[in-house]
Amino acid sequence: MECKNVCAECQLRKASARPAKLSRDLANRMSRIEGQVAGVKSMLEKEAYCDDVLTQIAAAQSALSSVAKLLLESHMRTCVAERLKRGDDEVIGELIKTVGRLL
Repeated sequence: MECKNVCAECQLRKASARPAKLSRDLANRMSRIEGQVAGVKSMLEKEAYCDDVLTQIAAAQSALSSVAKLLLESHMRTCVAERLKRGDDEVIGELIKTVGRLL
């Protein structure tokens, strides 16, 4: 599946077509993460024990990292690979910045 640069001339908006299964998986994971974050908020409001809250925060961070890894892998296999095939080496700098933000 190829990334589609919408409005490529002005780079105002980029869009990525993803396989339906990946989109569903990412959406499901994000829904669970939303629930985890809501649970953390509730724990804070109820003045739950700090260590328990921190454990739940760590779980939410881990879940977000998992989503990021899945999306990064897909991005590299599709968007980045396609742009490199077209001779667009600028994607390498973009990828380096993205990975830097994730680390």
